Amino acid sequence: METETQTTTEQMTNSDLSEQIKEVTKESHVRAENTELMLSFQRGQVTMPQHKLLLCSLYEVYKVLEEEMDRNSHHPCVAPIYFPAELARLGTLEKDLEYFNGQDWREKVVVPAATKRYCHRLRQIGKENPEFLVAHAYTRYLGDLSGGQVLGRIAQKSMGLKGSEGLSFFAFPGVSSPNRFKQLYRSRMNSVELTEEERNGVLEEAVRAFELNIQVFDDLQKMLLSVPENKLQTLSTHTTPAKMLQIPRAIVQSSALLRTLLGLFVALATVSIGIYAF
Repeated sequence: METETQTTTEQMTNSDLSEQIKEVTKESHVRAENTELMLSFQRGQVTMPQHKLLLCSLYEVYKVLEEEMDRNSHHPCVAPIYFPAELARLGTLEKDLEYFNGQDWREKVVVPAATKRYCHRLRQIGKENPEFLVAHAYTRYLGDLSGGQVLGRIAQKSMGLKGSEGLSFFAFPGVSSPNRFKQLYRSRMNSVELTEEERNGVLEEAVRAFELNIQVFDDLQKMLLSVPENKLQTLSTHTTPAKMLQIPRAIVQSSALLRTLLGLFVALATVSIGIYAF
């Protein structure tokens, strides 16, 4: 599918759905890019507890998103952007969660209320407005594809991981050229036929997708704050020998450092949903 070529090179126009989504979500881009938290991410610090909590929420979100994409794969608005072999993330998340938590990882999945609301919304539109799945798929998949390799290297270094184990989520073996694939994806998405009402609905849903993700990250911060230190120790354990990063009590007691620490987590998650690069 990725090797599909175009006989002509088409320039994106303001009437293209992909460009319109970028325009209506511009405020979200600016809001995120100008925070101290985003700058902190460049320092390349990610802790094991942060990463594991993030994986849990991503697992739940992708589980629902991909179930709804599969169920609506023949819908005229979904079919053009349905690339399960190239983009599916559920299997990679299951692999990473097992690596970090062991074979009984499903019993250890914990997510905040915001993640459940996000999943509920995906279920709802999958049944009532499948065309809105275009907004969520575009926001998540192309964002992950854009930042996957860079984020994988940052996570590997920050958590002292060896090799690629535990980093499957960031890898897209079915996509040999991310840039070419993203061009193909945008072209397919722009070809979707929508009424004016449906197009406006998709654009509104794109903004909602950003907000839902931001709410998830806010709730994950609160979860991390509320977890006792002994639980943080548990979240930091690993099934194989590796360099673990834990949160010392001194850091937890320092509000300034804590804001920076949590900022790194929000930054990781925000970049991973593609706020910066489609």
